[in-house]
Amino acid sequence: MKARKKAKFKKRYWLLAGLVIVILIPVLSLYRPARYNPSELAPAGGKPGQVSPYLTHQFLPQLYNGAQRGEPFDLVAIQKGINEIIAWSEWPKEFDGIRFLAPVVLFVPDSIILMGAVNIKGVEFVVTIVAEAGVDEQGLLNLRVAKVKVGAVNITFLAKVMARTMYQKQLAAIPLNRQDLRAQIAASILNDEPFEPVFEVEDKKVRVEKITIEQEKLTIRLTPASD
Repeated sequence: MKARKKAKFKKRYWLLAGLVIVILIPVLSLYRPARYNPSELAPAGGKPGQVSPYLTHQFLPQLYNGAQRGEPFDLVAIQKGINEIIAWSEWPKEFDGIRFLAPVVLFVPDSIILMGAVNIKGVEFVVTIVAEAGVDEQGLLNLRVAKVKVGAVNITFLAKVMARTMYQKQLAAIPLNRQDLRAQIAASILNDEPFEPVFEVEDKKVRVEKITIEQEKLTIRLTPASD
């Protein structure tokens, strides 16, 4: 008799738990994080497709001039400037019926947070991606996705499984040049593969030696790289 009552209690418990999950997940997925505020983070004034003054007058000259000197230098990216570059690009973008609005970037100690609204059949969700970047003892750079959330729902494991599956399918369908920087970055993000962080700036090669992420600022230490 006691065993039967216990079994009924367990059944009711799991039914109740299932009902709560069914109700809460849609509600939590529609949650809008308080710090997602594009109007404050993304500078206004630019027209869609217009090139950001921060990119042309500050960021790129800083990179080019530093590389030409042939000495170690710090490339500093300011949160406000990076959001200006993003906001002034062509948005929204659509893919397979999904509409992506302009995302915003936040630099917080040791992490980069990317937040963007996604519209699916008139329903808007805010996707949050927390990424970490660092150079290991072998001098290899790894770009790691630490967390993925839709609203308040953590989907990190599912997102990583899907990303790796898509990456493997892409490799099988179209062989990629593993030496291409874009392919190396994609492999690092999607498949946790560290890579040699060397790239060309005009006629000079530079290596990423260190990455420091602080509040509203990212600093990349670059050094000359030999051929």
